[in-house]
Amino acid sequence: MTIDQNAQRAKAELLHRLHVPGTPLVLANVWDAATARLVEAAGAPAVATASASVSWTRGVPDGGGLDLAGALAQTALVVRAVEVPVTADLEDGLAADPAGVGRAVTELLAVGAVGVNLEDGLRPVAEAAERIAAARAAAEEAGVRLYLNARTDVFLQGDQDVTETVERARAYLAAGASGIFVPGAGDPKVIAELVAALPGVPLNVMAGPGAPTVAELAALGVARISLGPGLAKVAYAAARRAAEELYAHGSYAALEGGLEYGELNALFTD
Repeated sequence: MTIDQNAQRAKAELLHRLHVPGTPLVLANVWDAATARLVEAAGAPAVATASASVSWTRGVPDGGGLDLAGALAQTALVVRAVEVPVTADLEDGLAADPAGVGRAVTELLAVGAVGVNLEDGLRPVAEAAERIAAARAAAEEAGVRLYLNARTDVFLQGDQDVTETVERARAYLAAGASGIFVPGAGDPKVIAELVAALPGVPLNVMAGPGAPTVAELAALGVARISLGPGLAKVAYAAARRAAEELYAHGSYAALEGGLEYGELNALFTD
């Protein structure tokens, strides 16, 4: 796969510009070429993968089951499928040490992505920051202004500690992160507190049923909204409903409302 480096650099700059506090980039996370093209056609100005969705489609569990080769293979499919910038979720960098994270970013850029999610897994702050610094150094070496979305798992672990979250965020920003992702933060008051504590920093939250709307999150100053594995969960739920109906009742009502064969096939006939 040959990458147009000038086009890649332009997409990287665009991805940065799309992160505006109060006018958030909304990402309906994808996992393959078809979902990427459907999301792009729906109006997405950028496309993001979700590690859970990618892991499931490759037959492994999220949270450590995915290997770098699998993540890169799916990312390459997505990059080739769309014209917009692509950012990939690489969990913790899918590497044992900072040097490995740097190599992972080099390989990610080689398939044409221009953004990455790196999660801290609640490692010691200095260790997590070192991994972010390695990712940034690799991007600089490649000459691409990578959008590095640093995720902290404080809220995901059930600890609503804003102070620790902000401390980690500041350390990651100092190490080279472009923005901060705090999945699990859904209370508007908490989100407002995070935005106030990190002025000018693009804050990413994960949304789904019961979460504040895009407009409400925009009013709070959020710069990026992700659905994470939300689309994949809906797609797999539809597949299970149809299969259960078929084998339990021998009927096909759950297939109603599906996309037409021609429409899906046309996604790949350009």
